[in-house]
Amino acid sequence: MTKHNVTIGHLGENIALQSASQKGMRQIGRNIRTPFGEIDLILVQQDTIVFTEVKTRTSDKFGYPEEAVTKTKLEHMMLSAQYYMEENNLTSAWRIDIVAVSYDPRQKIAVDLKWMENVTADL
Repeated sequence: MTKHNVTIGHLGENIALQSASQKGMRQIGRNIRTPFGEIDLILVQQDTIVFTEVKTRTSDKFGYPEEAVTKTKLEHMMLSAQYYMEENNLTSAWRIDIVAVSYDPRQKIAVDLKWMENVTADL
C-alpha cells in the first residue's frame, strides 16, 4: 500500500469518526489487527459494538468506495469481529457497518458519505 493510500485511508477514517460521533457512537478501537485481517474502527452505539470498514476514494476511476468491499472482505470482517469478541470476553450485540467516503483532495472535503449498517457477507 502506498503512502498516499494510507493517508487517504486515515482521512476517510477521521471523516467516518466525525459522522459516528454525530450518530451518538463512540470509538473503542482503531486499526485493530486480528489473525483474519484489520478492523478499521470499533465503535459502540448504545449497547451494540459496531465493527466498521471504511473505504475512501478520491475518484471513481476504480469504482465507488463501497464496491471495494467484497464478499471475501466481509467474511474476514465477520471472523475478525468474532475473534475480537471472544478475545475480549464480550457478549453484547454486535454488527458490521461499511462507511464509503468520496473525498475531494482539491477542496479537502468529503463530497459523499454512505453509512451502511448491519452488512452481511450474503451479497
